[in-house]
Amino acid sequence: MPTLPPEPSEQGLPREPPPHQHRDVAESFGADAARYDRARPRYPQALVDRVVAASPGPDVVDVGTGTGIAARQFQAAGCRVLGVEVDPRMAALARRRGLTVEVAAFEEWDPAGRAFDAVVSGQTWHWVDPVAGAARAARTLRPGGRVAVFWNAGEPPADLARAFAEVYRRLLPDSLAARQWTMPAGDAYAALALRAADGMRAAGAFGTPEHWRFAWEREYSRDEWLDQVPTTGGHTGLPAALLEQVLKGVGAAVDAAGGGFTMRYTTVAVTAART
Repeated sequence: MPTLPPEPSEQGLPREPPPHQHRDVAESFGADAARYDRARPRYPQALVDRVVAASPGPDVVDVGTGTGIAARQFQAAGCRVLGVEVDPRMAALARRRGLTVEVAAFEEWDPAGRAFDAVVSGQTWHWVDPVAGAARAARTLRPGGRVAVFWNAGEPPADLARAFAEVYRRLLPDSLAARQWTMPAGDAYAALALRAADGMRAAGAFGTPEHWRFAWEREYSRDEWLDQVPTTGGHTGLPAALLEQVLKGVGAAVDAAGGGFTMRYTTVAVTAART
């Protein structure tokens, strides 16, 4: 489960900045772009097919394309995809994979008179200002074009989740990485989805946002999971020695669970058509 910046705190306490203001985390993933591309999960084909079917044509902008994981899936479905990515390291790898990528923060990106049929964003929209991003998407889309933003929310078996939580409580108490195991994954992403839908409404250029969900599973070996862990937000800035301790503890937990596990994913999507 990718880590996310915390939600605003309870009434009367100082509020945390919203996720899109955590620019240091948002721009940290390119530190090991090859690992990110190799280890991060893909998206369910049913999601890709539904977005393509609901869009008026094949021209797609992928916001926060990263190394092009989602973009390549839309390409394989017959789309012409342009990536927009803030991190030049991630963009460079995506280009090596055959994608066209422009380097910019999406809120500041200039479509230069071009129009597209869909704006998509996988695992990235929480790093974009939800209102400014939706307004930029509206400028980018043809009438009837679709914005679709989505996240993979993963939950391991309950016993393993508790074992992971103990590792983080011991090594990284009160950290961003530790918080991922204190609530169901779906709750964190439901909050992001609601914020995205509010942004689409506030932009004043879309129909009523729809919420889609897709359930699927993936098997992880110990090594496959440990390959992914350093690519998530609470780990990208850790000192190497501390990260090594975290990986050792997490690996031991997976070993105790039999050396592998099934991650239950729910892909949460918010989408709306430009009016």
